[in-house]
Amino acid sequence: MIDINFKTPTLLGHKISNNVRTLRKAHKISMKRLSEMSGVSYGSIKRFEASGEISLTALLKIALVLDCADDFENLFANSQPRSIQEIIDGNL
Repeated sequence: MIDINFKTPTLLGHKISNNVRTLRKAHKISMKRLSEMSGVSYGSIKRFEASGEISLTALLKIALVLDCADDFENLFANSQPRSIQEIIDGNL
């Protein structure tokens, strides 16, 4: 069976918001408390968890509170070569 995995910005946003919700609940932090701790409005957090839509700045503020900010530092960093052939071909 072929696994076809279509990703869209909307689907990725929902996946990220689900991850945030799961982590927030694991830390026993309410949306209201997360709002207070992060400086992101309660409405923005509520909308994010429902729709996956949020500004990058607000997402980074939430990530700082949930101790996940390090994940963003390498988001678009150069990847390590996976093979000698990639080095030879200059595909880094």
